[in-house]
Amino acid sequence: MPIVLSYVIAGWSGFFVMSVELLGGRLLAPTFGSSIYVWGALITVFMLALSVGYLAGGRWSTRSPSVPRLGAILIIAAISITPVLWFGPGLLDGVASVVPDPRFGSLLGATALFFVPTFFSGMISPYAVRLLVQERETSGRHAGQLYFVSTFGSAAGTLLTSFYLVLWFDVNHILIGLGLISCALGVLALTGGKAR
Repeated sequence: MPIVLSYVIAGWSGFFVMSVELLGGRLLAPTFGSSIYVWGALITVFMLALSVGYLAGGRWSTRSPSVPRLGAILIIAAISITPVLWFGPGLLDGVASVVPDPRFGSLLGATALFFVPTFFSGMISPYAVRLLVQERETSGRHAGQLYFVSTFGSAAGTLLTSFYLVLWFDVNHILIGLGLISCALGVLALTGGKAR
């Protein structure tokens, strides 16, 4: 069960990140437009947040790694998306009034809304790799399998969000759904995962 949960959480985290990134574009568009500048700013924020999250997740995985702790990271990522629901449009309008340039305004707005949840999501894959690796000889295989699952989840999140979810639901409902699924998986990991 802990091994399966590690893979499921890694795959879901990939789905979550790409879905939130696409929805971020929808949230930024009314205030800053949807030009290449805005998408460049959004992608930059997500890439930087993921990179710092990878570093933090790898370091934290050296301290008594366990599936419940992996679940806790996922729950924190889900909870940290709630300010987007409450303050998103208002915050973006406030940023635009101070920084009207769509390049730097969208960069600042995307950082304020999405850096923290993406950072915590970035922690998940390296932490999950640490849980899966039992022996040095199999570390590369486990890392490859986990990153396959995570990237496959990212592709699924991209397609499902852009092709279907945005047609059926508004942005806030999708974000709430993503957060609830993340919390449910996190609770499952907290209650069903055994420490290594």
